Amino acid sequence: MAIEVVRTRAELQPAIARRLAAKRRGPGLPSLGLVPTMGALHAGHRALAEAAAAQNDVVVASVFVNPLQFGDATDLERYPRTLDADAALLADAGVDLVFAPDADEMYPGGEPEVRVTAGPLAQKWEGASRPGHFDGVCTVVSKLLHLAMPGGFDGARAAYRAYFGQKDAQQVAVVRRMVRDLDFPVEIVAVPIVRDPDGLALSSRNRFLSEAERDAALVLSRALGLLEDRASAHEPLNPDDAEALVRSQPLVELDYLDVVDPDTLEPLAFACRETPFTGEALAIVAAKVGPVRLIDNMPLRAR
Repeated sequence: MAIEVVRTRAELQPAIARRLAAKRRGPGLPSLGLVPTMGALHAGHRALAEAAAAQNDVVVASVFVNPLQFGDATDLERYPRTLDADAALLADAGVDLVFAPDADEMYPGGEPEVRVTAGPLAQKWEGASRPGHFDGVCTVVSKLLHLAMPGGFDGARAAYRAYFGQKDAQQVAVVRRMVRDLDFPVEIVAVPIVRDPDGLALSSRNRFLSEAERDAALVLSRALGLLEDRASAHEPLNPDDAEALVRSQPLVELDYLDVVDPDTLEPLAFACRETPFTGEALAIVAAKVGPVRLIDNMPLRAR
């Protein structure tokens, strides 16, 4: 069956039911994968869709530019809308359905008065730089998880998974916490970062970088790579060196760079400067490159 694009909530559940019924084979329960996106898709989103297609009978991808995630109206307005190209990429990656509502469909009557509050985990790092951002993320993700939730089959519920990119590491942590705390019957799957050959993490915002700014942005992955090499070699990390590397690039304005616990995102003070690194951690960085804010991260493991 060809990929199907639906625009309304009323269309979504019947379309999901048809696809699940068509894919069901034998007595086992079918499975559904959800890939929430804001569109302007690239190879990183393709990796999400392909992971979902490999693990589920039916895959739904949402394409919705969520106004609750933007503190700047200009940033919201200029965010790319490329639905036809997005649908083609998703079809090629094995997606069955695209849910592409507009803001009035997702938020009838205007922005919601009741929202999901992301809590303390969302008040640091990106949350500190973008107040309210993760409340917007949690509100829209909770709605999407409900809207796409597969119905019952013979008294049981189909397996349900949702896929998020590891590049947005804090978003993954916040969504996992929301799902756990609010008892959503869904498994959250994080898909590794996809990078260009030169190391730049793929982002829909990269298209706004000039050639010089893009070259300058490579310092972010180089700084993370420095920490990764030291962690792998069981050496002291000394994140100050990575920070100095980023600050040496005049086109890059550093917001933060730190080494944190992968689950709580709390800074790890131990084994970072004077003693050999042990265990696992996550190096995170955010910076403004020209007019564009970029984030990146790198898992750290001592070997």
